[in-house]
Amino acid sequence: MENLKKVKETILELIYPSKCPFCGEIVSAGKKHSTEHNGICKACREKLPYIGEVRCMCCGKPLTDPEEEYCYDCTRQKHLFVDGRSLWVHKDAVENAVYAMKYQNRRIYGQTFGKEMEEHFLSYLWERKITLIVPVPLHSRRKRKRGFNQAEIVAKVLSENTGIAMDAGAVKRIKATSPQKELGDKGRKRNIRGAFAVQKNVKGENIVLIDDIYTTGSTLDEAARVLKKAGAENVYFLTVSIGQGI
Repeated sequence: MENLKKVKETILELIYPSKCPFCGEIVSAGKKHSTEHNGICKACREKLPYIGEVRCMCCGKPLTDPEEEYCYDCTRQKHLFVDGRSLWVHKDAVENAVYAMKYQNRRIYGQTFGKEMEEHFLSYLWERKITLIVPVPLHSRRKRKRGFNQAEIVAKVLSENTGIAMDAGAVKRIKATSPQKELGDKGRKRNIRGAFAVQKNVKGENIVLIDDIYTTGSTLDEAARVLKKAGAENVYFLTVSIGQGI
């Protein structure tokens, strides 16, 4: 049965070859001499805006001054999550790839993003003794319209590659909110307040929330608030990308 599954996957890969999320270059196993890794071609990998060690100790946003510990935003507000990390700065090819995943049904890109998270943040997860991976949920209405939750796809891959349990039903979005991207900082906080409810027992869990983009942290803060109220020990986050902010 396992061999048959692999044969089917190989045939599908030959018919529908995988492409780099950032340039569209074919990177599948069916292409001879492929230089891809985790679905990203070598040329794009060398140009992608990965976030290095000079970053905010709270939200993980890249900093220009290595002497600074926190970004401007995190010095002005106290977050309800402990801290978090993101793979890339949300700009150029990264912004286009995340947009395509969400709005052009390129859900296959979530496989690449999840694998990259495992590779870059495995030690982060172990150091924080993460016991549960929770994707930030979409409202049922929006999920039906889109057909999937992009954060859930990334979270599932991360779970499969790390062995850490993932529960997509631990948090439910009970309020249909306006798109956060259309609002300012204060508007985001008002908009997202009361949007989530915890559906499972999370007492004592060290949870990492998974989302696609970090902008101001309002959505992650609200999810962290309800999880901590329900008894979670600590809440962290990982996102595919993060805005440059201030």
